Amino acid sequence: MRVRGGVRGAAGLGGWLSARGWCAGLVAVVVGMPLVTAAHAPAAVRYRVTRTIPVGSYPRGVAVDPAARAVYVANDGDSWSDGTVSVIDAATGTVTRTIRVGIDSMSVAVDPVASNVYVANYLAGTVSVIDEATGTVTRTIPVGSDPVAVAVDPAARTVYVANTDGTVSVIDAATGTVTRTIPVGGSPAAVAVDPVARTIYVAHDDAGLSDGTVSVIDAATGTVTRTILVGHFPAAVAVDSAARTVYVPNSSDGTVSVIDAATGTVTRTILVGPDPEAVAVDSAARAVYVAVAGDHAVSVIDAATGTVTGTIPVGSLPDGVAVDPCTHTVYVTNLLSNSVSVISPSM
Repeated sequence: MRVRGGVRGAAGLGGWLSARGWCAGLVAVVVGMPLVTAAHAPAAVRYRVTRTIPVGSYPRGVAVDPAARAVYVANDGDSWSDGTVSVIDAATGTVTRTIRVGIDSMSVAVDPVASNVYVANYLAGTVSVIDEATGTVTRTIPVGSDPVAVAVDPAARTVYVANTDGTVSVIDAATGTVTRTIPVGGSPAAVAVDPVARTIYVAHDDAGLSDGTVSVIDAATGTVTRTILVGHFPAAVAVDSAARTVYVPNSSDGTVSVIDAATGTVTRTILVGPDPEAVAVDSAARAVYVAVAGDHAVSVIDAATGTVTGTIPVGSLPDGVAVDPCTHTVYVTNLLSNSVSVISPSM
């Protein structure tokens, strides 16, 4: 992780990582994909699906706590009753808990510092806060209308919630209260945090424009500093803080827009396949994973070259993807298979 001088939050997070010995030797690990040797790898490294784990009904968002070796899956359910969160033990691949949250749970994010999990409940208009140790919901926080995505800045103890009413709710993690509501326009579909640059990215489809946009928010001031045109119907957003790069899958175009965070310009548009719905970045491995629902697969992008180097078949309609940066394991939610595919690198 590249830390700028004077960024107190990033430095605090770095201290926590060091103290806990988190991901020791991470940058020395290189991963690849099935039947393809990564161009930058010292040896042939491949990906394969090593497990398929049954979870709840209609799994959508997924998040990893690497230190706790836990994976959290937001299950939408039938959209009219309470959703659930399946807790997976990453070591054994078994579901150890099923936690009831709010109606229509869509997205999940982990604060590994405070050991809390945040779940956006779309129809309930709330965020559920789960204590990782006990598996209980400790708070239910009202936010904007139809919250669709959630992201955490652990060092700043702040949670960001994208609401489809065109706003972002900012939650103080210590108090569980909404401290700001930031108008961003359009219909937000996803949110991501760059904790080093203290920047928030919100992907949404803007009514009246041919292309979707990404709003860039200064976390310190809570103001939108840039609006970047991307492709049609952006579905997700992910940040590579070290490389100062942002990835946005555009579901209607079958592409991923690559944004230079320093300049706010789209530097590449990468064809990945029909209906890409989610994206995750493994910064140390220089790999980007895109859940391509139309192909029932995950496309792997080499971040250095911007090329698709592998395609991994998973379950039916993959809708969410997350990476464990310590083990480089990839977790994919399959919406119609009610399962999680576990993709592991192997030499």
